[in-house]
Amino acid sequence: MNVKPRAASPSTEGFLRRRSSMPMWVDISWRVGLVFGLITLVLGLHWIGRDGLKDNLDDHISFIDVLYFTTVTVTTVGYGDIVPVTPEARLFEALFVTPIRLFVWLIFLGTAYNLFLRNILYRWRMARIQADLHNHIVVTGFGTSGQEAVRELLARGTNPREIVVIDGSDKALELAESKGCNVLCGDSTRDSVLKDVAIHRARSMIVSAGRDDTSILITLTARHLAPNIPISIVVRNEDNELPARQAGATTVINPVSFAGLLMAGSTSGKHIADYMADLAASGGRVRLNERPVLPEEIGKPLSAVTTGLGVRIYRDDRPIGFWEPEAKSLQSGDLIIEIAEGDGQDRA
Repeated sequence: MNVKPRAASPSTEGFLRRRSSMPMWVDISWRVGLVFGLITLVLGLHWIGRDGLKDNLDDHISFIDVLYFTTVTVTTVGYGDIVPVTPEARLFEALFVTPIRLFVWLIFLGTAYNLFLRNILYRWRMARIQADLHNHIVVTGFGTSGQEAVRELLARGTNPREIVVIDGSDKALELAESKGCNVLCGDSTRDSVLKDVAIHRARSMIVSAGRDDTSILITLTARHLAPNIPISIVVRNEDNELPARQAGATTVINPVSFAGLLMAGSTSGKHIADYMADLAASGGRVRLNERPVLPEEIGKPLSAVTTGLGVRIYRDDRPIGFWEPEAKSLQSGDLIIEIAEGDGQDRA
């Protein structure tokens, strides 16, 4: 995953992977060049101050001796066959060469970490996160709609570790990560990315990619990998609502149309739009709730439910209003839409 990570593992913290904008060969080349540049600098200064060195073998310092002394000094602590003997040479080794030696080793260690250790660590953390991803919610796109969806999920009591946010923006992922969510930097239209977040084990998916065509393609990809997952998709063009459903979306939301409904409702009464918004959010005195019919409710009318005010039944995906004859007898398998008591205050 880019599953980029306290905020991170699903069990203990979130995680994040950032893709470097610099090609790997460029990254390696400048590191190697820097190392050779530093060695060349030390070599030149050693050659200039070679009178401060002593060769215990033949008491003569040649260029080869200086090259040898430079390499073993920069990369190790030296072997003692060539040593600095004057105070100036020893001071040069202590104050100039030693920091360069440490810096060179840091470059080597940093390169090893970037090329090997980080990849191993990333895969290990990735495997841990994927193993813990069960019955989670996948949110693709963390723009305005995605952020509001996650905010509402958290307000309704969803554990942030049960939410995985996929986006291509580091800034958006950092915001999601700050909320405690798992995050993945990648392209949700690709099978591999959705497999990385265990889409086949997710309980639902929210698609808000910012572009209708991208959101529909993500829906097609997800439906291919997880045939039974409920998918809610945001589309902004009314003409794309039907293609979104044909792509496999179970719920299609058009924020523009919904805003129009609120505005139209407000013309009939100043409190209608406010009440509708209150129903949709978790912070008001009322809230909409969907649940399966309880065993003790089978055979009773919709009006007899005690957990809220029953307003609709879904029977075999067919909506039934509270006024229709079928609502007078609840059946096994029915889904009840009810207005229940919220835990907040009246909206201003």
